[in-house]
Amino acid sequence: MFRKKDAEVYYINERSRSASEELASLFSYCIQKDGRIFRELVFLCIGSDRITGDSLGPLIGYQLSPYCSRVFHVYGTLDDPVHALNLPDRISYIHSRHPEALLVAIDASLGPCSRIGALSLHPYGLLPGSGVHKHLPHTGDISITGITNSESLHPYLALQTARLSTVIKMAEEVCECILSCLL
Repeated sequence: MFRKKDAEVYYINERSRSASEELASLFSYCIQKDGRIFRELVFLCIGSDRITGDSLGPLIGYQLSPYCSRVFHVYGTLDDPVHALNLPDRISYIHSRHPEALLVAIDASLGPCSRIGALSLHPYGLLPGSGVHKHLPHTGDISITGITNSESLHPYLALQTARLSTVIKMAEEVCECILSCLL
């Protein structure tokens, strides 16, 4: 686990044997740190199923959706992705449908080459699309991101050339973490 000193961001190497346990512990910590009383959890899994490096969110949503209950809900799956074109409408819908929910935003990101495959947990939301210079609304009370490829002068190419095995392994770790905390 790495901790960035200037902001409260926690990095977990998905290749670590204890990755899902570390992530689960930090996830629980961030929920407690939020301090709000909430009635349900909503996972907003952001990304496109058409770009390998951006498919982390929809893969996680797909894997979590069979476990949905009154306790948690999932938006953004392989069949019904939440992406740049529909994100503002989905956020509005979520806030109207789940006004007392804790919103966990999940998205892929680009980062340093040494951190490809790392998962990061933030006790605050995220700005989706910032790695590809899109201006989308800030979302989430807590966020989980996975570094699917290295930062580049051509971020769309970096997302398109991300390794599918890396993305799938990260999705499995995040799902295992969430399910171990909630079930």
